Amino acid sequence: MIDVTSVDGPQSRAAAPAPDGWPVEAVPVYPAPQPDRLTRFVLRLQERSPRWAVPLAALGCVGAGIGYTLMIDPTRSAPDAAPTCLLKLTTGLDCPGCGGTRALWYLLHADLPAAARHHLLLVFALPFLAYLFVAWAGRQAFGWRLPELRISNKLIGVFLAAWLAFSVVRNLPWAPFTVLYV
Repeated sequence: MIDVTSVDGPQSRAAAPAPDGWPVEAVPVYPAPQPDRLTRFVLRLQERSPRWAVPLAALGCVGAGIGYTLMIDPTRSAPDAAPTCLLKLTTGLDCPGCGGTRALWYLLHADLPAAARHHLLLVFALPFLAYLFVAWAGRQAFGWRLPELRISNKLIGVFLAAWLAFSVVRNLPWAPFTVLYV
């Protein structure tokens, strides 16, 4: 290959002619992009931060979400109170996550039947999600090696299909499906 400097643009490489005699188009060679100031700052911050910083930040976000849920009491708010689900506000249908905040509120108050009534799949998935978080955070912060949950792609697909079916069935307007409407 031959390096060619063009008046019009960046350097490009021209290859030898193809076996059939036609020339191959030149492929431009661009310099590798250099990180900007913000990227360099974030990379330096990452190198200097302790191992437990990211799990602590994630735990803070989870704690903020739980605190918000406890503070607003979603079980007593009006259906159109802000913030509201845009899908439910515009169509009247329950979205796949509708009832999740109320289910979390009931779980935090140890009312499992009411939590399951508002979002059964959240109640089912929450122990698994909590274990996955503890295993990840323990490995990141302290080097713990908890037994891993081996979740196959097939199992994830089954769960997502069940979630989709639950989202459709809970919006059907006749009995016995009206029990699932929140």
